[in-house]
Amino acid sequence: MVPRPMNKPTDVMAATFHGQALAALERGDVASAEQAFRHQLEARPGDAEAWRFLAAREHARGNTAGAIEQLQQARRSDPRDPATLHQLGEMQMLAGDLQGAAESLRAGLALAPGMFVARLRLGVVLEQLQQSHAAMLAYLNAIDAAQAQGRWLSDATTAAGLREAVKHATRYVAAHRRAVFDAAMEPLRQRYGRAELTRVDACLAIYLGERITASPDPRQRPTFLYFPDLPSRPFYPRERFPAHARLEAATEAIREELHAVLAQARDELVPFLGAPAGEAAAAGLLGSSGTQPPAWDAFFFHRHGVRHDSECVRCPRTSTWLDSMALVRIRDHAPEALFSILRPGTHILPHRGVTNTRLVTHLPLVVPPDCALRVGGETHAWQEGRCVTFDDTFEHEAWNHSDRDRVVLIMDSWNPDLSEVEQAAVADLVAAIGDFNRCSENSASARTGEPA
Repeated sequence: MVPRPMNKPTDVMAATFHGQALAALERGDVASAEQAFRHQLEARPGDAEAWRFLAAREHARGNTAGAIEQLQQARRSDPRDPATLHQLGEMQMLAGDLQGAAESLRAGLALAPGMFVARLRLGVVLEQLQQSHAAMLAYLNAIDAAQAQGRWLSDATTAAGLREAVKHATRYVAAHRRAVFDAAMEPLRQRYGRAELTRVDACLAIYLGERITASPDPRQRPTFLYFPDLPSRPFYPRERFPAHARLEAATEAIREELHAVLAQARDELVPFLGAPAGEAAAAGLLGSSGTQPPAWDAFFFHRHGVRHDSECVRCPRTSTWLDSMALVRIRDHAPEALFSILRPGTHILPHRGVTNTRLVTHLPLVVPPDCALRVGGETHAWQEGRCVTFDDTFEHEAWNHSDRDRVVLIMDSWNPDLSEVEQAAVADLVAAIGDFNRCSENSASARTGEPA
């Protein structure tokens, strides 16, 4: 907003008093600053900053009601000033007007979502109102917003006056999350007994940070969920997956459908990473060994647990074989099944997968020379028609140094060292974690007005 010219005596006087107030504050002369701000308001009554300062002085004197009155003046002067709304919410909270405090804090956060201290105070208010789930979301969003700005990561990055409140918020969120996930597990505990879910309970404790457990192989580091006491190996023996022999026997039929897709439905291919290749390369996910830009395309049969019916119709035999496989099935997460097309010269740079509860299987369909997969430092050369299964929580990469496309059929499978009960429990747990995270994201987006 362009300031209007100060061509009236009152404007000049207000600016003069404002300057005197700031100068007094720099000298530490609070009394003179207060007097100057009062004179400023006589000349220009609509200055929210001056009202906020006077409110802070009333609060310092123990006059919370007076502070609220001054802040209401500030709000009338500038209804969309988030600092005023935050300060007003704080004073209303101290005065015991919890509903009013919640309304003021929410109004301020709608205007300035990054005010993490306001979010923290909103959590306190909602907890006192016994709105436990809303309080947990407010605390969680406060912590996330602060840590995104490098704050509240430790005592050193937390203001001394907020440390206990931040620790309380952290404990509150942890307890609520634990209760949510325990509730998701309880039906299985009742059905199968706790002994059958001992490792799942340990997995949940690790996820929540209640227990520290490292993989026996330092090369293995899941980015999301570590399940303890499973064998730690980059590649899994073929004999652990007897059903893959049936898939390998269908290689020619599957490859015929792949060629039909490449000939007739190239416009249905999508970037595997969801972003254009240039963006993926810039993000350090793809590289190129040639003059052409890197490209990793996909034709999905299943994506994030959703079946792509039109793609399945195009490849009926492939989809039938996939439907017969014991794929990981987790609501909104798995399976993932696709033709993975790695373009000439493309290098999928080293990265790690999310969890060791599921493994990745490749059925190679088109493999030119100079193409390979490396997992945990061990290199594997694909052989057409011969499945390979690996744990992608080990750092892995793949490359195509040839001048032709490399294509494999990718699918998820459960780690065979999980029992059926453990598979069911992991599916329920991951779905519950996803629900919890979406609820948190939707809560944050509701405050910011942005899409989730």
